[in-house]
Amino acid sequence: MYTLNLGEIDAVAFDIDGTLYRNIVFYAKVLPHYLKHWHFFRKFNKVRKMLRADKRNERGYNDLYRTQIGFLAKELGCTMLEAEQQLNYIVYEGLRPFFEKINACHGSAELIHRLKAAGFKIALLSDFPPEQKGEIWGIKKDCDLLLSSELIGALKPSSRPFEELAEKLEVPAERILYIGNSHKYDVEGPKKLGMKAGWFIPWLWGKLGVKSKIADITFRHYSQLEKFILGGE
Repeated sequence: MYTLNLGEIDAVAFDIDGTLYRNIVFYAKVLPHYLKHWHFFRKFNKVRKMLRADKRNERGYNDLYRTQIGFLAKELGCTMLEAEQQLNYIVYEGLRPFFEKINACHGSAELIHRLKAAGFKIALLSDFPPEQKGEIWGIKKDCDLLLSSELIGALKPSSRPFEELAEKLEVPAERILYIGNSHKYDVEGPKKLGMKAGWFIPWLWGKLGVKSKIADITFRHYSQLEKFILGGE
């Protein structure tokens, strides 16, 4: 575990995908669905990259959902209605059942329960709708705030989702610790706004000594994060 100076925090916010569960576990479960719709997923991933690279993303689109569908329709060579139907069928509703088949990372839900009991505000901020994950492994009831960057109008690492997070939590950015698995989106993004950041890395990376130069903590297991925030042996 590698840490810098954390300082005082009042809230801990988490990314969901790849952070509350390991991506490798999800990919194994979803592989047949992905292969069945590989052409769509290839186009969808391309559209997401285009949206993040667009200058409008930093301050937010007027309607990100409709803009995304427009980009997707162009890539698929279909109408916007057809693109929206495929997006809902394959991604938003199509992936929902798979989340019922995977477990949260060991210790993640328990840590969030303890953080809530200790008086921290808890939030989730994802580039996908949090409700897609149902009760989110029992974590949902502990959350003071659940946000989808799609509804905010800007995808991470835009500053806009993190600004919205701080505003709605009513906590200064510098007193929020944001936890995520993507260095570009979940570390560089919140750090631009002055938040603290924790980088959740694969187990092997941790064994090899990989660490971030800008994250306040680099960790490979939630027990390490718990010691960092709550102390203890």
